[in-house]
Amino acid sequence: MNQNTATVESLSPRQSYEFLQQTREAILIDCRSSMEFLFVGHPVGAINIAWIDEPNWDINPNFAADIRKAIRGRPLSAPSGDDTPVLLICRSGKRSLEGGNALIQAGFRRVYNIDEGFEGDLNEKHQRSTIGGWRFHSLPWEQC
Repeated sequence: MNQNTATVESLSPRQSYEFLQQTREAILIDCRSSMEFLFVGHPVGAINIAWIDEPNWDINPNFAADIRKAIRGRPLSAPSGDDTPVLLICRSGKRSLEGGNALIQAGFRRVYNIDEGFEGDLNEKHQRSTIGGWRFHSLPWEQC
């Protein structure tokens, strides 16, 4: 049984950006699908490791292992990968929270959910990026 008592902490997009600037060992994981990451855009410096991806939209059974590999491949990783601060972003903060809880279950201790996501929630016209999200707050992002 996992004795990890950590929980996923939620941060706003602005808090997340500041945290990333101040915490060089932190890693930003965009857990949206590869198509969302490429064509909708993503925060500058984010690594795409999907929590749920096409074509079948199944949960990635290697999510925690893939993140551990990404951490090990970085020169600034913490001595123990499970202590590295992991910030997760998705479209609106829901998938990233689910993925974050899975990371806690897998033994990670410093997991953060970017609560508005990249595009934020839908407005009254069912449009995103108008009432919240990384892009809405004009934080650095890029598109392929």
